[in-house]
Amino acid sequence: MHLGSNWCVGIYQHALHLGGIQCPNNSALQEVKNCNDHPCTVYHWQTGPWGQCIEDSSIPATNTSAGRTRADDASCSVGMQTRKVICVRVNVGQVPPKKCPESLRPDTVRPCLLPCKRDCIITPYSDWSPCPSTCQAGGNTKKKQYRKRIMIQIPANGGQDCPEVLTQERECDAPSVCQGYRWKTHKWRRCQLVPWSVRQDSPGAQETCGPGLQVRAVSCRKQDGGQADVVACLKFASSMPPLTHPCQLPCQEDCQLSSWSKFSSCTADCVGVRTRKRMLVGKSKKHDQCKNNQMYPQSETQYCPCNKYNAQPVGNWSDCVLPEGGRVEGQLGMKVQGDIKECGQGYRYQAMVCYDQDNRIVETSRCNSHGYIEEACIIPCPSDCKLSEWSNWSRCSKSCGSGVKVRSKWLREKPYNGGRPCPKLDHVNQVYEVVPCLSDCGQYVWVAEPWSVWKVSNVDLKDNCGEGVQTRKVRCMLNTVDGPSEQAEDYLCDPEEMPLGARNSRLPCPEDCVLSDWEAWKPCPLPCSGNSSRERSAYPLRQPGEEKECPPTQETELCKLNSNCFHYSYNITDWSTCQLSERAVCGNGIKTRMLDCVRSDGKSVDLKLCKELGLERKWQMNSSCIVECPVNCQLSEWSPWSECTHACGLAGKLWRRRTVIQAPQGDGRPCASQMEQWKPCLVKPCYSWRYSFWSECKSEGARCGEGLRFRNVSCFVSDGSGQQESSLVDDELCGDLEPSVDGDAHIVLQEPCTVPCPGECYLTDWTVWSPCQLSCVSGDDLGFGSVQVRSRAVVAQDPENLLQCPEQELEARPCTEGQCFEYKWKTGPWRGSSRQVWCQRSDGLNVTGGCPVTAKPMADRSCDPPCTKPRSLCTEAGVCGCEDGYTEVMTSDDLLDQCTVIPVLEIPTAGDNKADVKTIRGFNPTQPAASSPGRAGRTWFLQPFGPDGKLKTWVYGVAAGAFVLLVFITSMTYLACKKPKKPQRRQMNNRLKPLTLAYDGDADM
Repeated sequence: MHLGSNWCVGIYQHALHLGGIQCPNNSALQEVKNCNDHPCTVYHWQTGPWGQCIEDSSIPATNTSAGRTRADDASCSVGMQTRKVICVRVNVGQVPPKKCPESLRPDTVRPCLLPCKRDCIITPYSDWSPCPSTCQAGGNTKKKQYRKRIMIQIPANGGQDCPEVLTQERECDAPSVCQGYRWKTHKWRRCQLVPWSVRQDSPGAQETCGPGLQVRAVSCRKQDGGQADVVACLKFASSMPPLTHPCQLPCQEDCQLSSWSKFSSCTADCVGVRTRKRMLVGKSKKHDQCKNNQMYPQSETQYCPCNKYNAQPVGNWSDCVLPEGGRVEGQLGMKVQGDIKECGQGYRYQAMVCYDQDNRIVETSRCNSHGYIEEACIIPCPSDCKLSEWSNWSRCSKSCGSGVKVRSKWLREKPYNGGRPCPKLDHVNQVYEVVPCLSDCGQYVWVAEPWSVWKVSNVDLKDNCGEGVQTRKVRCMLNTVDGPSEQAEDYLCDPEEMPLGARNSRLPCPEDCVLSDWEAWKPCPLPCSGNSSRERSAYPLRQPGEEKECPPTQETELCKLNSNCFHYSYNITDWSTCQLSERAVCGNGIKTRMLDCVRSDGKSVDLKLCKELGLERKWQMNSSCIVECPVNCQLSEWSPWSECTHACGLAGKLWRRRTVIQAPQGDGRPCASQMEQWKPCLVKPCYSWRYSFWSECKSEGARCGEGLRFRNVSCFVSDGSGQQESSLVDDELCGDLEPSVDGDAHIVLQEPCTVPCPGECYLTDWTVWSPCQLSCVSGDDLGFGSVQVRSRAVVAQDPENLLQCPEQELEARPCTEGQCFEYKWKTGPWRGSSRQVWCQRSDGLNVTGGCPVTAKPMADRSCDPPCTKPRSLCTEAGVCGCEDGYTEVMTSDDLLDQCTVIPVLEIPTAGDNKADVKTIRGFNPTQPAASSPGRAGRTWFLQPFGPDGKLKTWVYGVAAGAFVLLVFITSMTYLACKKPKKPQRRQMNNRLKPLTLAYDGDADM
């Protein structure tokens, strides 16, 4: 036991002031007492806070009602609270419970009082809200009626939850359709004076002026305009218009004014004001008091009515349209027939549609619009092909005989936007003009200068002679009348006739014979043959000396064809291009060709060689020709704009067209591609009379049998596209239309019908014949011919009658030109345990029959027995399961017992002794219903969750035990598989080592 002391020391709180009491001594300011005089304990128990009060299943059920005897007692049953108790060593922490004395261990469980479960309490459903009792003019919209119940008490403490559905709705029975009756008002009659005696119930003088009444007649009309009894309008039409109207008969001294004029038209809705006027008549114009505008206003102003309208563009932009008398450009320079180019700035249009606040189409003037959006556009002008001027003629392609001369133009600018096309160009974008030409073969000649002096290469010094070389210059010269005049290019002269420019020869020695140069070969005799020959000769210039002779002065060689002997013939050239007179671009011209003298080896030679042989010339050298003049395409004027293709709606178009008067010729400008133009019409609403749906068949004064059904005719508006439903509008808007429905002027507003009596079957009228259809399989005709069918359905008042009636009657008849269809089953989404299944034809029409019955998908997946447990549903496998977020709790015979919320555990942190259970839904999970006593004997299952939705305590114990067991198994497996170590002296310690796993290592044990 440890003894200590506490020291308590006082402090001077006030200084000693003059005249004050003297402070006590220091010993009087100290007090000493003993502390920590209890026995010192090292181990002690530590308790945690008490947990929530939960239901104790060990207490008999009879005790649970004890608390309900007193109305003011909030506790209804005895529960149980638990807390955590641990053994703690001072300054160390938690240690095993055996360290602390068991006798002093605090309680871990104590009884507690549970609050009463409070179930949800709701009222019964209210009565259904009333359906419309009056008939409807449209007759095609069904109203709904509702009923609801109210939550009186909110559930608490695990009581039964409130149902999710607190309101219900259902469609009203089909409302009766108002029979087609309406009031027709007639003109007001003259104002009739009401005597004062009548007004005041007393006799008086005869009045001639004052307040009176106007009367008018009101009659009853059918919707088709026919007469009807007033009783029908009183029953089925709106309230009767007033028959009388107060008026004023002016007295002589009264101011008399004309009736009000109509209000002036508004320029636009919601903008500006409209006025109406009246004026003084008769003697009232002279009375000053009548000119008082406050007493007798002669004009009245009011704001224009304001309805909300919305304008929207609709459709595509039109073609670009030039204004009338628009820009027309002609070609500069020469005027060619039909050379007119239409281009420049035009306008394109897009229609505007106007809707009111109910999204009904109205006249475009309501949106302050003239009906179009206008946008400037450009029609590009055509640009013609542009070529350069002609180049100069080239030199004749041959220097001997016939050749060609060429001149050309090259491309400067390509055509675009429908301009005049270019003539045919070559790969370098040039166009050529070629004419034949004839060159004199003697025009260019070779001219050789005299041989140079000998240049001796091997000299005989004794005789001063030997081998040597002579050279000379050879030039191509232009041959004129006066002889060769100027040098030309060598290619212009015939290379075969070019003289030698150098020769090897021997410088004659003294007394040698010297001969002249060889003369030209004599011509071979014609025709050439291998037996003929030709020769040439030379003559001696110096006679030889003694004992020396001259070489031969004659040389002969055989004539060979195309070697030294040739045949000659005429060759005709191709025609030239058509040559026009100067400055002409088209019209008549001349084309020429030429004769050429050709040697048998193909070489052109001088024409005189053929002339000397006297060859026949049978060809015409000139011929007339025509160059086609370019003619541009010529179009007619645009026709006037056509009538609108649609009388109303969004799709109307105006068209104008033009035709080709003159097709293009030659290199004329081609025709424009646009031969027609369109622009949108003014959008107009489409008004039409339409029937409402037939009312239910009503048998007057009887439950069943013969009766009548009615329908109405109303005015509808649409945009004509067929994509938007028609909207009901005032009948006055259809006032200009003939009373007809879908083109049928015979309007039928009632017809006899039959109300089926119990136990009887009635059939509807036959439907129209279906389209003609072939018998096909996978698109292949089976060869059975075409058929069309019609049917009529069964009408039965009571559902049980349907069992005695046929499903429907069918009729078939052959037809021609049938169409092949394919049929497929279609399914809708599952809704609970059922879904819709229907047969659809390949053209999108839903039909009865046609699809193979054996391949029909399942339409019902209901379970047997049905799924009646809360949160249960029938699965596709045909067994009962639970909704998402809930898990199935099954009975021993594999039947669903209940659906329990799947918990999401949240691991508690340090210092938190509660483990909250998170559920998938944000509200308290639905509690399972208490098991019936009859099932307790044959069905048993663990329930890990308490009534409050939290895990029970034993679940934590089982989890902890499972964890310890897992650690033990793992450790034993490790030790069993571990390799044995070498034996040590202390065998006993090794055998006891596994026991240390459960020892906390406390040295004070």
